[in-house]
Amino acid sequence: MTNPSFIDAFSQAFTPDIESSALIVIDMQNATGNRGMGLGKLLTERGEDARATYRYDRIETVLEPNIGTLLDYFRAAGGHIIYITYGANRADGEDAPAHMAPIIRATNNIAGQPEHEIVDALKPKTGELVLNKITQGAFRSTALDSTLRALGVRTVIATGVSTNNCVAMTAMEACDLQYQVVVVEDATGTDSDEMQQATLTMLRRLWSRVMSTQELIAELNAASGA
Repeated sequence: MTNPSFIDAFSQAFTPDIESSALIVIDMQNATGNRGMGLGKLLTERGEDARATYRYDRIETVLEPNIGTLLDYFRAAGGHIIYITYGANRADGEDAPAHMAPIIRATNNIAGQPEHEIVDALKPKTGELVLNKITQGAFRSTALDSTLRALGVRTVIATGVSTNNCVAMTAMEACDLQYQVVVVEDATGTDSDEMQQATLTMLRRLWSRVMSTQELIAELNAASGA
């Protein structure tokens, strides 16, 4: 038998189940996930069409369908779903940290503005929780940790954008808080394949399991006896 690699030998090993898992949908907003608004509009105005094309083609053809599949699965199973948004609460953006405020203002990602809203394809259903953050990690500036603990959640399933920023930071925060973590590779995205793959490689080392949508569903079904 071949010995596991160093990364494999020390990576998280667990089987998720629907009862103790939460699907976290991160920053799937018009400011970050709609090619005609927010960041998409900004990239086009700056002449960075290649980045915009890769990012939004992936969001529309990969992320939205796969996140939608996971949302349908969790809703049908009565699982926990939490949406995370990011953006300022004050109209002037002054409540955002200094490293986040410029991009928040540049993309008009302010609570109450259209850019701050979740993309139409993935709108929350009535009663589904939406927590707003002003940092890249979802735990630092929201009540996510206390909410998950109140719900009895042990496994955090991370989806959304951007893989190398808010998704990775949230996954690493969750791991340090001793949650089991799954990052769904085909339900996350960023500005290039290079950034996507490099981040997933990093997350596989200690921080999380990296799984496809169908691999995750198969394990959840097996755990429930479906």
